Amino acid sequence: MAEKDYVLGTHDEEIERLGLQHRVWRPWTSDAWRRAGFTAGQTLLDIGCGPGYASVDLAEIVGPAGRVVAVDRSRRFLDALESRCRERGIGNVEAHEIDLSEGAIPVANADGAWARWVFAFVPRPRALLERVARALKPGGIFVSFEYFEYVSWRLIPESPELRELVAAVMDTWRASGGEPDIGRELPVWLPELGFRIESLRPIIDVIAPTSYVWQWPKTFIEVGVARMVELGRFSSERAREISAAFTAAEANPNTLMVTPAVLEIIAVKTG
Repeated sequence: MAEKDYVLGTHDEEIERLGLQHRVWRPWTSDAWRRAGFTAGQTLLDIGCGPGYASVDLAEIVGPAGRVVAVDRSRRFLDALESRCRERGIGNVEAHEIDLSEGAIPVANADGAWARWVFAFVPRPRALLERVARALKPGGIFVSFEYFEYVSWRLIPESPELRELVAAVMDTWRASGGEPDIGRELPVWLPELGFRIESLRPIIDVIAPTSYVWQWPKTFIEVGVARMVELGRFSSERAREISAAFTAAEANPNTLMVTPAVLEIIAVKTG
């Protein structure tokens, strides 16, 4: 698929935003990987790896005796991952350019698989999950973070401008064949595909502008508003109004934000 098929693009600003996003989410991510048993010497699959921030963390976990198979459809993202690995002397990451909507996964008998906000973007998420299941060995662990109630994202006091942005993002998402609330479907499909669900955990925060977590949705708004203009969803004037409204809300120390609801899933392949 073309790079433009990504809802927020693959430009430098988006790569930088994804890096901040990963840093914000690292505590939850690392905890899930620990509880899933990801460890040294394993072969782990990073599904929809993007610029590879998680891939690098996984490579450090599995160590020289293990390997990380990172797959994404964006050559630009994979170039960023490979550059980061060269800079850090990491040699146990394999990057593969694959369209996850239909491409074969280039690994078998993997010990584990990881995905964050990937199944929400592919047009046939159950088919992707079937291919992930085939790539795992019996006893292999699947870990994912996916939204299950994206409209939970809001400001307190309420902001009509943020609600408008959330609605536009969800419409764009669905128009490209994705489903923002795919987290509702995965717990249904996993047992049907031979998995036993070990853990389901909702992740949702209510945060003030002083919280580091605030930086994750803030940067999404900055990049997302510009992307909505590029896609013709907002006029430049409306984009400025939405950005100004968020800036004003952020300047109010009494403002709170409810983050979009994410479902953490840990499941074991039983057969």
